[in-house]
Amino acid sequence: MKHDLIKQMQTILPSDAVLFEQEDLKPFECDGLSAYRQVPMMVVLPETEAQVRDILLLCRRENVAVVARGAGTGLSGGALPLSDGVLLSLSKFKRIISLDPFARIARVQPGVRNLAISEAAAQHGLYYAPDPSSQIACSIGGNVAENAGGVHCLKYGLTVHNVLKVRAYTMEGELLEIGAESLDTPGYDLLALFTGSEGMLGVITEVTVKLLPKPELAQVVMAAFATVAEAGNAVGEIIAAGIIPAGLEMMDKLSIKAAEDFVHAGYPLDAEAILLCESDGTPEEVADEIARMQAILARCGATSLRTSANEADRLRLWAGRKAAFPAVGRLSPDYYCMDGTIPRRELSHVLKRIDELSKEYGLRVANVFHAGDGNLHPLILYDANQPGEFHRAEELGGKILELCVEVGGTITGEHGVGIEKINQMCAQFKEAELQRFREVKQAFDPSGLLNPGKVIPTLHRCAEHGRMHVHRGQVPFPDIPRL
Repeated sequence: MKHDLIKQMQTILPSDAVLFEQEDLKPFECDGLSAYRQVPMMVVLPETEAQVRDILLLCRRENVAVVARGAGTGLSGGALPLSDGVLLSLSKFKRIISLDPFARIARVQPGVRNLAISEAAAQHGLYYAPDPSSQIACSIGGNVAENAGGVHCLKYGLTVHNVLKVRAYTMEGELLEIGAESLDTPGYDLLALFTGSEGMLGVITEVTVKLLPKPELAQVVMAAFATVAEAGNAVGEIIAAGIIPAGLEMMDKLSIKAAEDFVHAGYPLDAEAILLCESDGTPEEVADEIARMQAILARCGATSLRTSANEADRLRLWAGRKAAFPAVGRLSPDYYCMDGTIPRRELSHVLKRIDELSKEYGLRVANVFHAGDGNLHPLILYDANQPGEFHRAEELGGKILELCVEVGGTITGEHGVGIEKINQMCAQFKEAELQRFREVKQAFDPSGLLNPGKVIPTLHRCAEHGRMHVHRGQVPFPDIPRL
C-alpha cells in the first residue's frame, strides 16, 4: 500500500516533495514535546492549495490518516505523526499575500512566522499582537490551530481575538472560508470554533489577521518579592484596581536564575519571585499607569522596583522572560513544560501546592507564567537517562493539571491538548460534553482521518483512567517510542 500511495502522491507533487526514506522522515518524528516520537509513513510538502486539496482527496479515497504540521514548535504533541499516516507539512506556505495598512489587516499563508507579520507591518506603524515566546519560529497556521497566546495577550487577546478569517480544506477536499474581513459575520461563530481545533477539523491554507497601531510608548516595571505569595497577591491587586497591563508576567527563583545566567537581563537573584508589568499607550497614559502600578506593588511588599529607562532597557527585561524556556534547559538534561490556567485568586494556593508536589515527587519545578490571565507554565526538571524519572514527571504534570481543574481552572491556556493532556480531558469534561466534541468532529470530518487520536478521549479511556486519575506510564498511543 505504501509503495502505491507514494506513486500516487508523485502524480500530485514533484518527487522531491514526497519524503519516504527513513533518514528524511526522522526530522518530523515529533513537535516541541520531544518526549513523544513517531516516524510517519510519509511526509508531503505541497506549495499550492490545489495540491493540498488533491492530497486530502487521495488520502480520503485510500482511507489514510493525515496530520497537518506547521513549524513543529507546538508543546502538546498535536503534530505528532502516525506510523501509518501522511504528515502534511505546510512549511512551503510562507508568503505574505497582502498587507493593507488602511484596513489594518494582513492575508498570510499558514507557514509565515508569527514575528514576520509584525516585521512586515512595522513600516506602516502596525504590528500583530499575539506574541508567544516561540514567535521567532512558530507559524501562524499553528498559532490558529492551538489558539496561541503570549506575554501581551492579557490586554490584546489570544489568537482567536486577532484573526478575522481563515481558508481551510476539509478531509473531503471541500474549501471552507470562515469569518470575514469585517468585525462580524452572519450565523454561528465558526471562526472561534476552528481556532484552537488542533488540526482536527480542516487544513488551514490562509489566515487573515488584524493589525494594531504600535503604541507611542511602552515601559515595564520589574518588581522583586521576598515570597511568591506576595507576588501573586500583587497580581490580583493590580487587576482589582482596574488596570489591564499590556503584559503581566511572573517568574519564580529557579526560572529567574536560569534566565539571568542565560540572558543577563538584570534580574535580582535574591528574589523569590519577580513580576514584569508593562504599560503602553500615550506618554501621559503610560506615566499615570506606571505610577499606579508602582504604588500597588510597593504596598504589596515589593522589595525593589525598577522601571525601564528606554526601549533597549525594556526589551532587555522582556528578553529574560521570552528566553525562560531555553534558559531552564541549562539547569537539567530534560524538562517537561506544562500549561494550565487558574483563576487569579488561586495563584498563591496553586503555587504552594505545586511546591509540595515537587517535593513529593523529588523533581524540581521552575514556574514561568502569564500571571495576568492565570496561565501557568510549570517546567518540571528531570533526567530521561534515569529510569522512571520521565514517568514521575508525567505523573507530576498530571497532578498539576488536575489541581488547575479542582480550583476552577482548565488544563490548557494556549499549548493545546494534543496527546499530552488527553487523559486530563476526562477530568475537565463530563461524558455528555465530550460527546458533543465528538459530534463537532464528525460534522467536519466524517471519516475521522484528520489528526485522529488527539484531543478527544474515548469513553473507554475515561473509564480506564477513573476520570481524575492518571496511571503511571499510560500514553495515548502505546506504540509511540518515548524517552
